[in-house]
Amino acid sequence: MGSCDVRLSHVEKSYGSLHVLRDVSLTLPAGSSWCLMGPSGAGKTTLLRVILGLERADSGRLEGISCGDASVMFQEDRLCAPLSPVENVALVMPGRSSRRAIRSLLAEVLPEDSLGKPASQLSGGQRRRVSLVRAMAYPSKAIVMDEPFTGLDERTRRSVIDFVLRHREGRTLLVSTHGEQDARLLGARCVQLSDISRPM
Repeated sequence: MGSCDVRLSHVEKSYGSLHVLRDVSLTLPAGSSWCLMGPSGAGKTTLLRVILGLERADSGRLEGISCGDASVMFQEDRLCAPLSPVENVALVMPGRSSRRAIRSLLAEVLPEDSLGKPASQLSGGQRRRVSLVRAMAYPSKAIVMDEPFTGLDERTRRSVIDFVLRHREGRTLLVSTHGEQDARLLGARCVQLSDISRPM
């Protein structure tokens, strides 16, 4: 799969008179792990969407990544509600991936009896885990996750972080989170959004 550098230079983004990103510059070397920190409403999600090409920056440069290069876990689960966890993950797997292999992946973080249920019947925490497995299963050069551990208890959070570490495969990793402990467990460098942007 490989990995990729991600470079942002003087990126700006506003919505009307609201300045969300101001003069943001950041370089993520290929294969590195980063946690993007900042309070709610600081612009973390907007920055991730700009990096992924889902939002267009008003100015500045972005290099090294395209939407097809990245596997993404959004704050919303974005699962197909009638489909099972196995079927949801299979949607992003190349070719004719083995259902047995997908079940094995999911079973690392989910109870076996949940794997055949429609996503609509899973708990919120279970849906988060399916979304995370789907993101990790997609062949990519970078992994971008927006608050992936929200709503998970401590034991489940540690299990899920261990899963990410096992299946990262050297890819560039960028995770937005409120928890410095998440960064420590991931072995990731922390960057505060306020430290890479010009004060408002």
